[in-house]
Parts: sequence; structure tokens; C-alpha cells
Amino acid sequence: MNPLPGFRDFYPETLAVRRHIFAMWRDVARRYGFREYDGPPLEPLELYTQKSGDEIVGQLFNFVDKGDRAVALRPEMTPTLARMVGAHHRDYKKPIKWFAIPQLFRYEKQQRGRLREHFQFNADIIGETDVSADAELIALAIDTLRSFGLTKEDFIVRVSDRRVWQRYLSGAGIADDKQYAAFQAIDKLEREPVEKTREKLASVGLPAEKVEEILAIVEGKAPGIAAGARQAW
Repeated sequence: MNPLPGFRDFYPETLAVRRHIFAMWRDVARRYGFREYDGPPLEPLELYTQKSGDEIVGQLFNFVDKGDRAVALRPEMTPTLARMVGAHHRDYKKPIKWFAIPQLFRYEKQQRGRLREHFQFNADIIGETDVSADAELIALAIDTLRSFGLTKEDFIVRVSDRRVWQRYLSGAGIADDKQYAAFQAIDKLEREPVEKTREKLASVGLPAEKVEEILAIVEGKAPGIAAGARQAW
């Protein structure tokens, strides 16, 4: 019997590689003063719909449990982090510097290099509004890649701000409950045919000229907006 579609077995050899990667992540994070945390892999469904709207439900492993609660396997770590910090933020001196290596689950069409479950290195700084926090996270990301022997010839760093996209979409007349679908289309632009992205952006109500402008922004061809709006996940 094979594992479910989009899931993996880790035999001793591949598990050893995974453990090595995790060890490198932990080593760099701790050198930067981050502390490790974790949360449950199963959370209330509302935790995700509050942030992203009902559109996200189609991408989740969700069900009603035996206690008649709507629950979901975590697709990302940020809502869990926000819940945990919100519950005990007075117990920790600011800024809070935490990292996690969660196993995440998404009910999406599997493709090469993108399965329905994966592990991810998350690092967050909470309670610091200065731009130095962003610079520190960028430096952490760079040093993490360098720890595996990569150089500046092997990767690039892209900086994005979701708030820039939110302002842009709101200015284009897109309601808040439609913006998540637009974010998803932009996020997948480099992995899907451009025509499919055009269709998705048009489906949320964007006129053709705005769709083309977004494509230009993502490709870095829209001066004045591109630097702040470049999407990278």
C-alpha cells in the first residue's frame, strides 16, 4: 500500500538528510537569538477563515471532529503563532524572537516540488516596529542559505509587503473578501501559465488593464510600485 497522494515516507537515509537540514536551521536561528516554539497540527477552522476568508477552506484538510468542532490541519504557522502570542504576550519581554519548523498541510493539486504536506522554517520578530527587524530576518535567511554552501550566485532575496498589495487591490475596488484569491493568484504566478493567472485575477473583478498592470509589477516592469509590491513567498 502506498502513502496518500502528496505525502511522503521518510526512510532512514532520507530522514537523516531531513534531520541535517533541521539541525542547520536550528543552529542559525539560535545564533541570531531566536527561541523555538511549536503548536498543534490540528486547529479550529475559524483560525484560518478569520484571516483569509472562506475561500481558503477549499485548500485545507478540514473536517468536523467527534466533538462536533470544525477543525483543520494547519496550512501555515502564522495564525497559530498569533494565537499563542495573543494569549500570553504579557509573559514575554519584547521583542519576541521565535522560530519553528512545522509540518504543514495543503489540499492542493500536487506537483513536482510541491506536495500536500511539507516542512517549513519560520522565524518571526514580534513587538519591534523598526526596520531593523526586517533587516535581521533577511540576514537570517541569507545566512541560512550560506550554511548549506550556497553563494550569492545561487539565490536572490525578494522583499514583499502584503500591505502594499492590499492598498493596491483596495484602490482597484476589490473587496476585502476577494483579496485572498488575488493574493493566491499572484503567489502562484511563477508556477502557473500566465493565462491562468489572468483568468484568476479577472475572476475577482479586476479589469483587464489592472490585470496587466499586476503582471508588470510582479515582473518588475512597473516603476514606482515594483520595489514595494514584489511578491515572494
